[in-house]
Amino acid sequence: MHDLVTALNILTSVLFVVLAVVGVRRWRRSRDQAALWIALSFLCLGVIVSVGRLVPSHPDGFGEKTLQRLLIELLVLFPYLVYRFATAFVPPSRRLQRMVATLTVGLSIWTFALPTFPAADEPRPPGFYLYIVAFLVHWAVLSIVVTVRLSRAGRGQPSVSRKRMRMLAFGAAALTVALIGAAFATDKDSGVALAVQILSLAAACAFLLGLEPPQMVRSSWRQPETQRLQEAIRGLMTLATTRAEVAQRVLGPVAGLVGASEAAIYDGEGRLLARQAGPVVNTNAEPVQVEEPGVLLKVWTSPYAPFFGEDELRNLQTVAALTGIALDRVRLFEQEHQSRVALERANELMTNFVALAAHELRTPVTTVYGFVQTLNRLGDRLDRQRQDELRLALEQQTQRMASLVEQLLDLSRLDAEAVEVRPQRFDLRLRLHEVVELAAGTRVTDVRVEVTGARTVSVDPSIVDHIVTNLVTNALRYGQAPVRVIAVADDDQVRIAVEDAGPGVAKEIEETLFERFTRAGVARDRVAGTGLGLAIARAYARAHRGDLRYEPCQPTGARFVVELPTG
Repeated sequence: MHDLVTALNILTSVLFVVLAVVGVRRWRRSRDQAALWIALSFLCLGVIVSVGRLVPSHPDGFGEKTLQRLLIELLVLFPYLVYRFATAFVPPSRRLQRMVATLTVGLSIWTFALPTFPAADEPRPPGFYLYIVAFLVHWAVLSIVVTVRLSRAGRGQPSVSRKRMRMLAFGAAALTVALIGAAFATDKDSGVALAVQILSLAAACAFLLGLEPPQMVRSSWRQPETQRLQEAIRGLMTLATTRAEVAQRVLGPVAGLVGASEAAIYDGEGRLLARQAGPVVNTNAEPVQVEEPGVLLKVWTSPYAPFFGEDELRNLQTVAALTGIALDRVRLFEQEHQSRVALERANELMTNFVALAAHELRTPVTTVYGFVQTLNRLGDRLDRQRQDELRLALEQQTQRMASLVEQLLDLSRLDAEAVEVRPQRFDLRLRLHEVVELAAGTRVTDVRVEVTGARTVSVDPSIVDHIVTNLVTNALRYGQAPVRVIAVADDDQVRIAVEDAGPGVAKEIEETLFERFTRAGVARDRVAGTGLGLAIARAYARAHRGDLRYEPCQPTGARFVVELPTG
């Protein structure tokens, strides 16, 4: 029994010295507050188990007695240092801080104020027993605080962090129980002494696994998160077809890998692709950011992640790189798809344009052809008046055909989204008068222009020309005089209304008024037109990020209002 107890004691002492070395190395690597407290904690234990062997069981002289008290003071400080480590991540309440500080300072003063520390075979005065009770209460209270805080904080954390925190919590609790057992073990070769050594060894092993677990152990603990992440990576490399789907597939496993309360993925231009909340309440204001070509990964981790999940945070670099590759693959696929769609759209537009042109040009072309044949074959038999009538009709049909071709070309450009909007500053009143004179021709006196607000505006003048020309022409063709062009301009938009005093738009076509080949007005069956003007006007307005709408006038008439943003 004696040999076994001695061997376990030596092994435990070696492990505590190793812990001191590992703790100091960890602090030198990270230089953060939590690493400093845990390094000081295990440094205390390392000094106690190594230097303590130099102190005789019956110290004599000032030096030996002083060294003995210093070692006991280190025992007093150890649970306090572990407590400071456990509370370095989330500060405790002020009440708990004051209580712990009072206990530690009071016990430290008592350690140096106590007259003597009797050996195991010497009588112990009542004051010493009282000191032992205070010492054990101090250890027990701080051990409970550490165990509870680390155990609760581990909930919701990834597997590696959770198990490391629980190992440290178990180590603190096991060492406290071992210390209490040692205080009541009078025989060093008894079963109680053996149990104390076993608990101490278990505590040392748990501390070592919690502080610096071997890579093989980490990999074993990390297996659930690793499997989910590998499945997500396989999915984004083989199944994901859009950038949003790539981000969504990898986001959940990433949040689980580091125990993030939130995670987000952005593309290379800073556009948000996906965002997801995790299982833990976020207590960290600033996210951890990992940037790779074409992707930015942000995770809002718990305060414990930098210490307990450093490997997981480093793994984010690999995940971000793979996500960037997948996003790049999908981007190339989308570009190819867009090119294919654009080609199909161009073919569709060309087909529609040809069909539309053939349909709408058939009548004027046939008419022109017939007039030309009549003039060629019967021109010498027709009197002067008939020849003039044919030439006039030929000119009108030619103008109609030219106007129709221009409208078809407008529709083609608008369908292909090939209209460039180029805002310029110009005098709105002067421009509207010029447009009305050209559109109204000999009926210019039937149109009145009214402009209020800013005189100079910044919009595309060619788009204003197209829209107002169509609206004024329609008002004169389908409505009745007087026609009013009312413009109001301010800093944000230009609002132009064209209204007439005619019968207005028939109720049955109000809903389809802006569709192609819809003829406006009750006189649509006896007035020439293509039914394309309003469709073209609205398309130009929307190309300028504005709109065109119809409003009935009171008591009669039609009003068309176009609104164009300025700037």
